[in-house]
Amino acid sequence: MSEQRLFEQAVTRLPEDAVVVADANFGVFSVAYAAVQGNHPVVMRMTAVRAKSLLREPLRDGVDRRIEWKPTAADRKKHPALPPEASISGRLIVSQVQPSDNSAAFLLCLFTTLDDDQEEIVKIYGRRWNIETDIGSLKGTLRLDQLTCKTPQMVDKEITIAIMSYNLVRAGLAPREFSFTRVKRLLNYYGPKIAAARTFNEGETLTARLALAIGQARLYKRRTKRPTYPRAVWNSTKPFPRRKAKS
Repeated sequence: MSEQRLFEQAVTRLPEDAVVVADANFGVFSVAYAAVQGNHPVVMRMTAVRAKSLLREPLRDGVDRRIEWKPTAADRKKHPALPPEASISGRLIVSQVQPSDNSAAFLLCLFTTLDDDQEEIVKIYGRRWNIETDIGSLKGTLRLDQLTCKTPQMVDKEITIAIMSYNLVRAGLAPREFSFTRVKRLLNYYGPKIAAARTFNEGETLTARLALAIGQARLYKRRTKRPTYPRAVWNSTKPFPRRKAKS
């Protein structure tokens, strides 16, 4: 099943008034339509080809046009359940942005149903990168890249507990102000000591030391930016079993 179809199933679980922020992989009519039908505003990136087709004019910095997005013949072929009158009213925004790694500037094409000004829409989409870093911490630091449970019920619990742990560590401080990995190591170090404390006062002292150490585990503010490198795929050493055909 494609990620787009998975989203169409998951959209009903979103909180009320949640805004759907999506990258170009989800910047298709079926995803936008599912979100809007669920009363969720959208801010989604579009490929230059799709944006130019909808805009019907050359892409340039500063474009902010009201459009009526209707499904193409290809969209209807993939999604035959779309009603004949299906359409989405929104805005197509084109803004030239400069990546933080000082790579070449490019035109960012966004479709949104929000009424905020163009600058604010671009900022909202920029926060989407936080999702990528959160997923990286969940998969890498909390090792959710390979689940260990055997049943769907236990897998659900394993994912939920991991996300709860991540959110509890993040709580109380400004977002991404400190190192999640350092805090996890501190908890691993002090946790057994606090649990083995022989008296209440000893446990309180260790807990206070832990809180002080966590407060100092903030991310280092770099004076110079890191050099940029081309994207590459990391090699994985984890073997996965081959799918076996049923007899």
